[in-house]
Amino acid sequence: MQPSRMDKKKSRNNSGKQSRPILKIMVLSFLILLLLAGGALAYVVNQVQNVTSESQVELERGDQSEYRDAEVKPDIDPVSVLFLGLDTRDGDLSGRTDAMVLATFNPDESTIQMVNIPRDTRVPIPGRMEEDKINHAHAYGGIDLTVDTVEQFFEIPVDYFVSLNFDAFMEIIDELGGVTVDSPMAFSETDNATYGTIIINEGVQTLDGEEALAYVRMRKQDPDGDLGRGERQKEVMASVVRELASFNSIANFNSLLNTIGRNLNTNVDFSEIVDMHAYASELDNIESLTYEGEGVMIGGVYYYEADDYSLERTRQLLQQHLGMIEEIDPQYSEPLERDEEESGSGEPNLELDGNNAEAPDGTEDTDTTSPEENPGEDSTTEQENTWDTETENNGAVMN
Repeated sequence: MQPSRMDKKKSRNNSGKQSRPILKIMVLSFLILLLLAGGALAYVVNQVQNVTSESQVELERGDQSEYRDAEVKPDIDPVSVLFLGLDTRDGDLSGRTDAMVLATFNPDESTIQMVNIPRDTRVPIPGRMEEDKINHAHAYGGIDLTVDTVEQFFEIPVDYFVSLNFDAFMEIIDELGGVTVDSPMAFSETDNATYGTIIINEGVQTLDGEEALAYVRMRKQDPDGDLGRGERQKEVMASVVRELASFNSIANFNSLLNTIGRNLNTNVDFSEIVDMHAYASELDNIESLTYEGEGVMIGGVYYYEADDYSLERTRQLLQQHLGMIEEIDPQYSEPLERDEEESGSGEPNLELDGNNAEAPDGTEDTDTTSPEENPGEDSTTEQENTWDTETENNGAVMN
């Protein structure tokens, strides 16, 4: 069933703008491993090796993507890593895919590109008759089908994957003893675990994991909107790196690595992590890509429909960064022009990114059904200022 013109509610994204704070949080734990892998202490290196060994999950296809002519080496070849954020409250890494980020690493340029993949993006899923939400691939076929789906969608190889439980961010901050920030304002934010209220004061203060998460999430109370949130994200990331650089306790190193290890699955082995160590200092130099699109209702189900031009441009930028093409096609050289009227204001509506997009009835789509139980029906529930809360609808888990 094709979406009708009346079914559509425009929700354009602005390519290159800051995406959800969770995106860099997902990449952070991986970069921490890169930092630790380059540490001078042999003991620490051995512990990192143990953690990565315990977190190893091999893809059924083996090490080489069908989009590759030969296996790649991260220290000399451009490579890609698919980051999967799992919103699981009990540490179960088989949980649903709540956020997806595709990153490309180019050793010649020492650069990283990163594209947010809205979880509601409507895509072909290999082996399925109809297009579906991209995050349903994990429910249908686990990490292997997810990798295949992303490869087909972007027409590039996915060399590696990293799946991470979101709880790791808060635990890492707590293991470091908190992070110091200088908040430009006072505000309150919803607490992830208890749905109480976290108070952030103006000025210099030390935040624990739950408070740091609230600090990097808040946007609506910031007069600078998403730009202000982006600055706070960078501040926290920089603070984490500073804390890590002075993190001299071997006992706490063990605890930190154990936190990462039990929240992480990956096919990146230790030698490849060592090869990628040089990227650990590039967190502030990540180029963010976002393909624009629009929210559509098809058969009563909300989807995020990628704009053909914007998607193709993003594909070619990724292909160029991976060395698959020398230059992008000139017809895709410019970003898609955005109609300010479509978002209802002069400020880019960055909340509508396909992960937190508004459904056409004005409520936030939470996709409360399991694709295996009822792939043709989703429901929408008003949900403001929550941690993309996992809800239940007659026992069906949100996807």
